[in-house]
Amino acid sequence: MRRLESDEIKELASRRGVKKIAVENFLISMIANPNRYCATQNAYHDQKLYGWNTATINAILDGIDLSYDTEVRDNQ
Repeated sequence: MRRLESDEIKELASRRGVKKIAVENFLISMIANPNRYCATQNAYHDQKLYGWNTATINAILDGIDLSYDTEVRDNQ
């Protein structure tokens, strides 16, 4: 996993219909998740807890994918 750059997070958080603060806060603090599964489960848990809409959870999941997919590509 790599830490997302601030411009990557800003781009995800500026999508139409997302809760900007939720996307920014989750993706900035995502480094605390030990793996993709934990990050994804944590996102779904927070979605239920905070009532995030579909656009918000999709932006967060895309950020998780971006963070972990880059690591896989870098290691090949």
